[in-house]
Amino acid sequence: MRIESSVTSISWIPSEAVGGMTKMPFETGVAHYDQPPPDVIEDLDALQRDGRFRFANRLSAWVDVEGGRIVGHGQAGGGLICSTLLQLGKKQVAFEAISLPDLQPDPEVGATEVTFFQTAGGRTGVPAPRRVRRAPYVQFAAPLAWTTLALTVRADGSSSFALSGASSFPRHWVYDHDGTLSLKSGMIDFSNWYRRAFGKHSPWGDRDSEALTTEVESALERQLSLTLMQGGAKPKVRTFKAGTAITEQGAEENDLFLVLDGVVRIEVDGERVAEYGPGSMHGERAVLEGGRRTSTIRAVTACKLAVASADSIDRDALAQLSSGHRREEQR
Repeated sequence: MRIESSVTSISWIPSEAVGGMTKMPFETGVAHYDQPPPDVIEDLDALQRDGRFRFANRLSAWVDVEGGRIVGHGQAGGGLICSTLLQLGKKQVAFEAISLPDLQPDPEVGATEVTFFQTAGGRTGVPAPRRVRRAPYVQFAAPLAWTTLALTVRADGSSSFALSGASSFPRHWVYDHDGTLSLKSGMIDFSNWYRRAFGKHSPWGDRDSEALTTEVESALERQLSLTLMQGGAKPKVRTFKAGTAITEQGAEENDLFLVLDGVVRIEVDGERVAEYGPGSMHGERAVLEGGRRTSTIRAVTACKLAVASADSIDRDALAQLSSGHRREEQR
């Protein structure tokens, strides 16, 4: 009997992800941020043709099982990459991206399960002159971006996957065998990536970078985040250091918070209730229940949040969001 499974990552540049002087091309319209990828991948090749991502990594694998034991295995797949489009005056110029060879180290083989690995990525074709911290001290080629996927297929028919490594930029979303969004990278570190992600500081050199992953927010939150970030009044973007209380339980305020980057923790009466990553939205209960915070929101990692007024989102949508956020009642 043959058992098959797969996992796919999509790498893309969300709004507010680029910092420093490098942000200027995005603000002037020469370069562009990406629209969020779909919740479900129906046709990855079509997404590539439409330029809906920067890089993708598709790993599929199979095992043959006889008598409850694995007697054969194999893997396939590889990386996909999109051209980078720049708007130069009235003309749109495409720069072909540069793929690096897919890395497929030997799988870890056991009697009842096999774990497969695959690294895929590359760099955009747009020159990116910048100072770096070591020889040759100046780089002209763009930094490298990649994901490393791990996929375990078992003799009992089950499978699991992980984003075992990734560049610290851009954002990486991970989809399961059915093409459903299941994990996402929790943090973007553009500055470190821009200065360091080349040469030996990559899987094609001698090291990978550990990836912090978070669970996926609800489809409603993804819809509301688009409304918040692409609506009329653009929200303020604030940064918080790890350990900082973003808002305190009992405070009289009613701003809404959208996590753009990093991980936040919800605390009720001093106890940890849940942790959330990019795309999650918080603060709606104060809007609906009299303007007083029902929990403390604390930055677990360095965080970037969009802060918006209560009237930025329809009240009915906030009520629907709140129905899934009564965390203290779920303990």
